Amino acid sequence: MKDILHPLCLLIAGTGFLFLVRDLGKSRRDPALVALAFTYGFSALSYAISLTWVWVRIDGTLGVTNIAVPLAQSCVVLVLALQGTVLAHWSKPPAEARRRGRLLLTAAAVVIVCMGVLFVLLTPATQRPTDFSLYYAHDPFFQTYLTLYIATYTAAEFYLARSCWKYARTASSPSIARGLRLTSIGAVITLGYSAIRIGAVLGAVFDFSVQHLDPYAWLCGDIGAALTQVGYFLPTLTQRTAAVRGWCTAHLRYRRLHHLWSAMDRADPGIALRRPARQRDELLRGRSAHFPLLRRRVEIRGGQTLLRRYLDPAVRADAEVRHGAAGLTGAVLAAAVTADQIRAALVRHRAGEPVDAPADYADADLPLATPEDELLHLQRVAAHFTPPGQGTPAPGDPHSAPSGART
Repeated sequence: MKDILHPLCLLIAGTGFLFLVRDLGKSRRDPALVALAFTYGFSALSYAISLTWVWVRIDGTLGVTNIAVPLAQSCVVLVLALQGTVLAHWSKPPAEARRRGRLLLTAAAVVIVCMGVLFVLLTPATQRPTDFSLYYAHDPFFQTYLTLYIATYTAAEFYLARSCWKYARTASSPSIARGLRLTSIGAVITLGYSAIRIGAVLGAVFDFSVQHLDPYAWLCGDIGAALTQVGYFLPTLTQRTAAVRGWCTAHLRYRRLHHLWSAMDRADPGIALRRPARQRDELLRGRSAHFPLLRRRVEIRGGQTLLRRYLDPAVRADAEVRHGAAGLTGAVLAAAVTADQIRAALVRHRAGEPVDAPADYADADLPLATPEDELLHLQRVAAHFTPPGQGTPAPGDPHSAPSGART
């Protein structure tokens, strides 16, 4: 059972560690992030050491039978202390959180030293990578060793379960609340591991066996630990997912506005505050389009201002009738009419034929309170906009074609 579940837990912990390590260079002064990264790192190390083939290799390399036991369990003790440190930094003032973290890590060091001393006194001679706890349960030194380890483990998991459930009620976001509750549930499940291991010690004293429950011990320990790790990582994963979604959305919006911006840029390159880089190159470099998108919004609005004196009232009236007959209303109608106005104004601009009494843009009175509202509107305009061809006749030409706006 151990060699089936441990690789899955190793994958979860290792993935969490790699994700967080990437941020440490940017956020070394964030103690919660540092503690969380090391939580996943030591957790992954404990699972890796406990794999049977790794266990055997470590024993052979160091020349000490079953030395993998205190190594893996020392990592677990550090994980427990680091989990409490993360919670302290998430829930307490910085000074108090630092004191709590130092206290927890000091307690973990004391427990690890005591476990090391008891393991040396145990001197296990038979390599037992799958049933070590059950095989040595009769040894007094191991009973003391296991009691110390399980008492520490149980107290830490109980504290984790209680604290996470409590803090979830006041969490600042739904993802943090869900993550804390999942961590709490995982911690409760791990208590099944503690109960079975303590049962092994009591069975050696009172002459009964819990060997048939050993698979359930690993099941409770690994499933509970996996849920705990996922719970801690859920807020980070949610934040990363939102960041990736925002990155993709910004590039998509930037692309959708390109043909509208490009038509205005050809009419007057002065609207561009600076020449934009090719979007494909920016994508390959992994760069964000958030700032270029905001700049493009400003430049398109600047282009509309430039074209203001070329707005023919007849074009607006005709576009309103056509698009209204097509069933467009509200902001969508205003966007479609504005697209037609821009197209016709570009033709007049090229011909050098301003209007004596220019019309207003159809979107002039739209309530666009935020940059996000304005970007959504400009996307609607771009969706209805068709750039005029080089041979498009100027307005007033008897052969002029109607607007090529797309609906």
